[in-house]
Amino acid sequence: MKAGARVALFGECMLELQGQAFGLLRQGFGGDTFNTAVYLARCGQAAGLHVAYATALGDDPLSTGLLERWAGEGLDLWLVRRLPGRMPGLYMIDVDARGERSFSYWRDASAARAYFDAEITPLEAAADTIDALYLSGISLAILPPEGRERLFALMLRLRDRGAMVVFDNNYRPRLWPDTGIAIGCFDTAYVLASVALVTADDHQALFGLPSLEAAVAEAQALPVPELVIKRGAAPTLVRAPGGPWQAVPTEPVARVVDTTAAGDSFAAGYLSRRLAGTDVAQAARFGNRLAARVIQHPGALIPRDAMADLAAEPLLPAPNGRPHA
Repeated sequence: MKAGARVALFGECMLELQGQAFGLLRQGFGGDTFNTAVYLARCGQAAGLHVAYATALGDDPLSTGLLERWAGEGLDLWLVRRLPGRMPGLYMIDVDARGERSFSYWRDASAARAYFDAEITPLEAAADTIDALYLSGISLAILPPEGRERLFALMLRLRDRGAMVVFDNNYRPRLWPDTGIAIGCFDTAYVLASVALVTADDHQALFGLPSLEAAVAEAQALPVPELVIKRGAAPTLVRAPGGPWQAVPTEPVARVVDTTAAGDSFAAGYLSRRLAGTDVAQAARFGNRLAARVIQHPGALIPRDAMADLAAEPLLPAPNGRPHA
């Protein structure tokens, strides 16, 4: 990937409330692809990455406040649409004693769902200038069918000209009206992606597979040149285009505080290294290190100084490798 690559991530950032119902709630913001965008901007600064977040917001004060904070994180805002009368979505996180979380959502009328309600969006207009596009299963789930088709067409257009197209399989059943629709959308995304990040238990849940082992085996057969399979604390499986499978150990953590954004931060760490030319094993190793750091802090986005040492690490490009074919 060329120096100063331009990366676009599409999805939804929502207002976040964290705590117990009717207790003290901490306000923040986050969302799967947005979390990845922030961590990618932090980790990709040394490589000169330009990270833009593509979404829609309203014209309300909360939306204005979000944009101010996004700019403070170093995100480019030129792909954001502002829609009069709309507002951001809202979610609440409840974290148990083991650090596992559950979510409640208020997002049915969020602005992000209407991103493609225009003749041409900023993301589509910029397609010839984008070096990499990242989206997730949640990105697909929030869109109406017409919006998904526009996003699929964009994926095809980018991949046909050699851009990196990354699909992360985040699957949330409650966001889909029908499992069959979700399966069809995921199958299409896998065909169009050049890189796939697959969480094994999400893959198992979506396709109704009998075990995690069966999910891993099926994921390994997906028609994507570059594949990463995440298996919780078990080693991460990764395969470069045309290469063998490699197992990369995860980082042990003495005390898990909050698993929110574990996968999102892994994706950012992995992509920051691949976009700079690092090989897949080194990229997965860095992704695991970043995820281990993130889950030791509450909330989706940890303080910048809590990961300053990781963000400042020098890049180690592969001797003869390129990020993708």
